[in-house]
Amino acid sequence: MSTDPQQSAQQDWQHWHEQRTAAVSSSYGPLSLTGTYWLSDYPEGRIPAVPGQWRDAGDEVVLTAGAEDGITVDGTPLIGSVRLTADHAPIHESRVESAGRRLVVLRREGLWAVRDFDPESEARRTFRGIEATPYDERWVVPGTFRSYEETRHVRVENADGKERGLGLAGELSFELHGAEHTLQVAVEDDGTLWAVFADATSGRDSYRFRFLRPPAPAADGSVTVDFNRALLPPCAFVDHFICPFPPPGNTLDTAVPAGERRPAEG
Repeated sequence: MSTDPQQSAQQDWQHWHEQRTAAVSSSYGPLSLTGTYWLSDYPEGRIPAVPGQWRDAGDEVVLTAGAEDGITVDGTPLIGSVRLTADHAPIHESRVESAGRRLVVLRREGLWAVRDFDPESEARRTFRGIEATPYDERWVVPGTFRSYEETRHVRVENADGKERGLGLAGELSFELHGAEHTLQVAVEDDGTLWAVFADATSGRDSYRFRFLRPPAPAADGSVTVDFNRALLPPCAFVDHFICPFPPPGNTLDTAVPAGERRPAEG
């Protein structure tokens, strides 16, 4: 019995959408982030919302805690001090925990921060889902990736109002509405692509910008571009993320009413 490719693609997309909703609303998903605290703002090491004392020690962070702080590191109660580097594991596997909260160490451009992920966050309790356009095969188009000779670094504004560097490895070209378009993209460690883009719907019918994550291109640079899987950035869900805005040239002059559009309202 043959399977209708269109129906199969719709089912795959529905499964992807359900997985996305579950991941966003999971115990340590983006909705659980209640704060990003830069240590440079707390020279004494005391962050009012976070237990323990956190100090910038150059290439490391020194965390000091007493029994009253209720902090564990790698599952062991911390009484004294420990040196920490930036967390790269999934949030639920990060090293520092306190009363179910995960305290994640972050470093950006030489500055240290602590992120507080709390499963009891208000954003997680009030989450109503993700508004997304139903799957439409017209938003799946062939594309071509062309790498730059070397990574280009640009400064872009981030969601917290600060400018930070963004590395771009090449350009992704494709056709929409009969016109050729390009997006500057980064290449992830697994070879997949990552674009930060806006379009004619941004800030009106969809969030002000979105992410796109095409698969790794073939050897000849060919890659499928599926805007049905355009993603909301983490900062669309809570204000404590520092997502980069689209770099110059990544605002499409056409409407892309596909994929995730905005968090659902109650």
